[in-house]
Amino acid sequence: MHVAYIHQHFATRKASTGTRSFEMGTRLIERGHRVSMICGESDVTDMSGDGSTAVRELEIEGIQVKCIPERYENRMNFYQRVLAFGRFARRAAHVASGLDADLVFATSTPLTVGIPGMKASKRRGLPFVFEVRDLWPELPIAMGIVRNPLLKWYTRGLERKIYFAADKVIALAPGIRDGVCATGYPPDQVAMIPNGCDLELFQPCDEPLDDPRFGDADEFRLVFTGAHGQANGLDAVLDAALELKRRGVRGIRFVFIGRGGLKPGLVERSRREQLDDYVLFHDSVPKSDLAQILPRMDVGLMILRNLPSFYYGTSPNKFFDYIAGGLPVLNNYPGWLADMIRENECGVAIDPDNPRAFAEAVLDLYERRGELKAIGLRGRALAEREFAREQLADRFADTLEQVHAAHTRR
Repeated sequence: MHVAYIHQHFATRKASTGTRSFEMGTRLIERGHRVSMICGESDVTDMSGDGSTAVRELEIEGIQVKCIPERYENRMNFYQRVLAFGRFARRAAHVASGLDADLVFATSTPLTVGIPGMKASKRRGLPFVFEVRDLWPELPIAMGIVRNPLLKWYTRGLERKIYFAADKVIALAPGIRDGVCATGYPPDQVAMIPNGCDLELFQPCDEPLDDPRFGDADEFRLVFTGAHGQANGLDAVLDAALELKRRGVRGIRFVFIGRGGLKPGLVERSRREQLDDYVLFHDSVPKSDLAQILPRMDVGLMILRNLPSFYYGTSPNKFFDYIAGGLPVLNNYPGWLADMIRENECGVAIDPDNPRAFAEAVLDLYERRGELKAIGLRGRALAEREFAREQLADRFADTLEQVHAAHTRR
């Protein structure tokens, strides 16, 4: 089977963002399939451009990559992003339609990657599988990014059109599955395959992290990794740091690793409120390097804005990296991750929008430093039991093979 795999933000382990498509693509190849990855350029992936206007072709561990010279950056405003998404969708439809593929697979975000998936499927008479990583347009609407009534109407219509054009939909979280089914899409055609844990790359480690770029080895360090954007609500961490400062607490450090449109404002606020003794900002690091850093921290921070759409509708890579590395998790919003943390006793889940509760949770973990290893290992056990990427990748490959086989029989 030859899979035309469309992911605008495709990245390998050399990049500082999620690598799900790379992992799933290589698993398909291991099972004897061919994969043509159609992607764009981005500031958070390793698919940077060379200034050419032509589609670049390269091979990465057996994946035939076709990189469209359409750049996307986290610092783009809403309208710049819409234009980048639209331009990529147009060129990706042309590239995908020109492949001798047996199945078309497209993964969001953005929702617009479903457009080339639909078009290539229809033009070539191929089965189509669509993967939903975040509910669009529900999340942008909930965040206040999409406000225009006409645009809401259009994007909701596009969402439904893409779902119903797909032979199968893969959802990454329970709320995403429910959101897809709420459109009327048949529940028996939705497979839930969440993000997973790379148990080989991320492993528990007892060695101290003595790299001064990430704070003092004697400090109690809580780490956040990933985007610093509107969805992340990282002011909540600075609010907790300010509360600790007011109490005169010392020896606790919040470490931010990543980039995003709101990062400059967070850095400026930290300086303005004189939080330098509590907060440290570092740029993104490649996934392979991050695997050596995270397990040597004390606690992983799972932070999001307090929006009900996030509670059961996200599947954050960072959470799965934390538990794979044996890192206790401090979570600041309700939902399926908070439920898992409580049930498996692998961290602490607190109420949102409560700096005092956040600070109290940090102090409690600080006082229980001797227990953190055991707490983290319970998270690692959860990772091995339910979220091993090898098992999830097999479920992913099984799903695509079943769709292809059903289409062939028809």
